[in-house]
Formats: sequence, structure tokens, C-alpha cells
Amino acid sequence: MNNTEISDITIIRRDGSKTEKEVRLLKEHELRILINEKPAMNLVCTKENLRELVYGRLLTEGFIEKAADVQKLWFCKYEAEATVLLDENAEIIEAEQNEKSCCTGNRVLLFRKGSRSPGKLPPAEYRPEWIFSMADCFAKGMPLHDITGSTHSCILSRKGEILFSCEDIGRHNAVDKAVGYGILNGIPLSECILYTSGRVPVDMAQKAIAAGIPMLVSKSIPTTDALELAAEYNLTIIGKSHGDSMTIYEQR
Repeated sequence: MNNTEISDITIIRRDGSKTEKEVRLLKEHELRILINEKPAMNLVCTKENLRELVYGRLLTEGFIEKAADVQKLWFCKYEAEATVLLDENAEIIEAEQNEKSCCTGNRVLLFRKGSRSPGKLPPAEYRPEWIFSMADCFAKGMPLHDITGSTHSCILSRKGEILFSCEDIGRHNAVDKAVGYGILNGIPLSECILYTSGRVPVDMAQKAIAAGIPMLVSKSIPTTDALELAAEYNLTIIGKSHGDSMTIYEQR
């Protein structure tokens, strides 16, 4: 498996007994993204669904509004660098800060001046059985997580149909991969639901809002800041989603 490597480990128990064995650990992949020949982002990710990751990140960071906004995308031989060509009139300027944008250390170096501000989301259309179905899908396991125990997952569904599932070392990347799949395949994201394995702080809510997805479901829980932002943009957040229950959060 390209995303894992074998490591030798020793398990030491309280009674003094030891077990030596081999395990597979997840490998980190560094991806540098250039936009119109300017270094724009440095991502630490899992080396799969990279095309979806790039498109999704471009959308949630405000560089594009649809897949057609990308004139060309290509990767280097080792998939360590992705070059994106946007409209030559797109005004890309240096970010005010070069800070980590998520827990994996992803960094955004540029932003697009004059990118559209997200509007209020349409009402979320859903049935409880759709959410439980996504929770069941997640509970069945994800390939890399089953082997390494160290990935986040994201599921994209529409009207009860699960369209795409993916994994990544970072929950932000996993969301971007699902968003990227949606726009690359012409799926109306305004009719979709995102299911994430990770907690929902404000930056995760921002991604769903930027993508135009009206419902974000999590195995974990949101923060009050995420709920405040969700109320402003009409984003529905469901947390603690499992096979037998879910919690709908409302901002007071």
C-alpha cells in the first residue's frame, strides 16, 4: 500500500509481558499547490484522491466557484506538486498571514482578491434514515483506518444516496476531497449532506458554507462558535451521529 509502511512495535503490558509484532502506519504526503505559477498552498495529506483534494480546497478557500474555473491542472511525476491555471485576470495576492490552516499543518500562502462571499444556504432537505445510513456506512469501516487507525473520513450523499467516501490524515482534507468530487462530477452541492468523522469547530463549518452544502453531520460534536456561524448562514449541524441516535444542534 502506497499510503502505509510497515513498522516493528513492542507492546508492554502492566504485568510485564511483551509482544513484538509488525503493524502498518500511515505515511504523510506533502503536496505543494501553485496557482498561476505562484506558490499558493502547502498541504500535508494522504496520497489518494489528490485531484479531488485540490479542487475542493480551491473551492473552500474561495479561489474558484465551479470546476470550470480551473483552466488546467497537472501534477508532477511524484505528485508532490500540483500546478493550477486559473483565468489570467484572476487577481491572486499574498496572504496577510502564513499560518497553519488545520491540525496537519496545512498552510495557505495566497488568496484571491474579490472572491465571492458565501450567501445563506438553502434549507437542508433530509430524512433521519438518510443520516443513519451514513452512520452505518461509516461504522462498517474505512480501508486505511481499519489498517492504521489514524485517518479521518468523509462521506458525501444526496437524497439518501451515498455518492463518495474518502479518507485523509486531516479532517479538513477529507472534507475537501468530498467537495472536490462533487464539483468535478457536476453534483449540486446545495442538495448534498456531508458526514465527517471529526469534531466541528468553526473552520469546518466554514468549509461546508463555502461549498454551499446546507447540512454537516459529524460523529463528534460542534463548538458554540461553529453553531453561531451555522445560524448566520442557515447551516444545519447534526452531531453525535451513530447508528441508533443523532443530535440536532440549534443556536440560541
